[in-house]
Amino acid sequence: MRIRNIAIFSAVILASAFAGSLVGPRPAEAVARELIDLQRDVTTLLQGQKDLSDRVIQDHTMMKTLVEQSGDNVGKLSATMGSLQKSVQDVQANSGARLDTMSTQVQGLSDNLEEIKSRLGKLNQQLVDLQNSVQSVDAKISGNAPATSGGTATPTAGVVSPANPSAVPAGTPAPPSANTLYESGLADIRSGKQELARSEFQDYLKFYGTTDLASNAQFYLGEIAYAQKNYDLAVSEYDKVLSNYPKSFKLAPAQLKKAMALIQLGQKTAGVRELREVVKRYPGTEEDRLARAKLKELGVAVSAAR
Repeated sequence: MRIRNIAIFSAVILASAFAGSLVGPRPAEAVARELIDLQRDVTTLLQGQKDLSDRVIQDHTMMKTLVEQSGDNVGKLSATMGSLQKSVQDVQANSGARLDTMSTQVQGLSDNLEEIKSRLGKLNQQLVDLQNSVQSVDAKISGNAPATSGGTATPTAGVVSPANPSAVPAGTPAPPSANTLYESGLADIRSGKQELARSEFQDYLKFYGTTDLASNAQFYLGEIAYAQKNYDLAVSEYDKVLSNYPKSFKLAPAQLKKAMALIQLGQKTAGVRELREVVKRYPGTEEDRLARAKLKELGVAVSAAR
């Protein structure tokens, strides 16, 4: 359309120039030069119109390509956002299980350390008993052995007797040693034999309730109940650790797991209170970190508002 208008305009100018030459005679050479200049201008205009048309077509093609690329990028971004949203949902769904797993792993490491300490203490006691036995033998050899009072035999070194002898009825076989009961309970709880482990830890508390590892045995009773999803019993067992063993290494994990059990029971307020107590009483510990993470997951502040 624009090219046709330019052609018409050029024709009109040519006609005007011709008419002007008729009306007012001008030199033929000047008229010819004007016609040549006019024809050159028309040609330039036509070429400019063609160049402009080509550029518009190129720009349109480029814009179409950019729009298509933008659409592809938006589609890819939408897919990425969907995948990210699913990952976040999975993390939120599994966060409670991961916290429990991490807590159990940390507790296992703590138990191993305490077990090593207990064994070192027993080895030291056995060395002392052995030294006393050697001294007694030396005294007997030299003829200076002291007479036993009432004919009571000296206990054999290394034999572990129950911490509560009255718990063993007369005429019944002696229970396994404290070390045997405790290690059997640990092995069974790790291999999934929950009921057998429960029985062994209960026997440990019955016969050796005043030893250093008694609080550990009590804590593991809570762990067994928690693993069996008997959260009411778990809360009760963890409470016994907190109330009966004020110097136990298991105070922090017992209070943390008590909080988790309360939350599982739907008692969020009580659970949050216990988590805040963990943060308050045991700063800088692994239990402190796990309690803070759980509070954040629940969407509540670390400390209560004043």
